[in-house]
Amino acid sequence: MASFVGIYARALADVVIDRKLDADRVTADLNALETFLHESADLRTIWDTPSVSSEQKLKLLDAIAKKAGLLPEIRNFAAVLISNGRIRVFDRIAKEAIEQINEQLGIADAEIISTRELGAEERRSLETQVAKATGKKLRVRYLFDQGLIGGVLVKVGSTVYDGSVRGQLQRIREQLVAS
Repeated sequence: MASFVGIYARALADVVIDRKLDADRVTADLNALETFLHESADLRTIWDTPSVSSEQKLKLLDAIAKKAGLLPEIRNFAAVLISNGRIRVFDRIAKEAIEQINEQLGIADAEIISTRELGAEERRSLETQVAKATGKKLRVRYLFDQGLIGGVLVKVGSTVYDGSVRGQLQRIREQLVAS
């Protein structure tokens, strides 16, 4: 990763922390802007072309920021990247910034995978247990996988907590093979 990616990411993370911005909102805004960039080759070309005036690029950014309801700080961050010719690596910078913000705020992204829809009390209990185990606040995304047979699979970063029947059967099989 180029060193400038970390520098820009750190600068945005510092703004978010210093201004006590909502990390979830910042993440959503960065993801929205990344989606705009990903889906529009014309937008990427305009923002990355030196022959298009800075004024035109910023007017386009303002229209997008207004339409998407972006935080002023995210709009300004994008303006800096456009002005400095770094918008082509927006996705890498945004990803690194989100990681730094989460690290500084003690937030971890988690996936909880189950075979069925979990009730509100089950979700709350599970989230409390995982937060206690990780020592972090969680931003949870729930997924379904009928192949688990039963139980849940929890992923927090690169750590996997496998409480599924499929996982238990796999561990039994490994023990039998090892014996």
